[in-house]
Amino acid sequence: MTKGAETRQAILRKGVETAYRVGLGGLTIGHLAAATGMSKSGLFAHFRSKELLQMEVLREARTEFIDTVIRPALLAPRGEPRVRELFDRWVECGRARMPGGCLFVKAAAELDEQDGPVRDQLVRDHLDLYDSCARMFSTGIAEGHFREDADPLQFAADLDGIMLAFYHAHRLLEDEQSEARARHAFERLLADARVPGRPPMPTAAPSTTAAGTTA
Repeated sequence: MTKGAETRQAILRKGVETAYRVGLGGLTIGHLAAATGMSKSGLFAHFRSKELLQMEVLREARTEFIDTVIRPALLAPRGEPRVRELFDRWVECGRARMPGGCLFVKAAAELDEQDGPVRDQLVRDHLDLYDSCARMFSTGIAEGHFREDADPLQFAADLDGIMLAFYHAHRLLEDEQSEARARHAFERLLADARVPGRPPMPTAAPSTTAAGTTA
């Protein structure tokens, strides 16, 4: 990676952290210049407009979520262990208040009534997440862990609902039982999808990332 690319990535990481605090609408080139100690003209050379900056920050947030939640889950064995790994990583993302994952929850409420390319990208990102969840669940059907008549997209929607409720309870309400409630709801969701008579499968052992380290 060139020095210019490294600088740009560092700026985008700071952009994700800043947008996590002030919202995408509050993320401006001037605001980010103050956060990074760079000049406005220097940042403008990278992004050219507020809209382009917001879209690039969303892409960086997506990359962070994929690297910390989706990719490690895909390294787990197919089926129920993979779905459990996905859930565990996702919960940890919310519990640790990781800006990359949490930004999508905030941006969804912020942009739902605003038209434009930033909202369009956010919609695509959420649909891609649904698709990833559904595909992981589908491996459980193929492996005989889940019922053949189970609907992967319905599972993805239900899982997303559990996670949104967890974020709300954990972040806004500061409910000490938020994670326990989320895990209880998740186990009920799995039980409903599981092949009758099949016992629950444990969470997979810690995954190894592509870089060769335990994630």
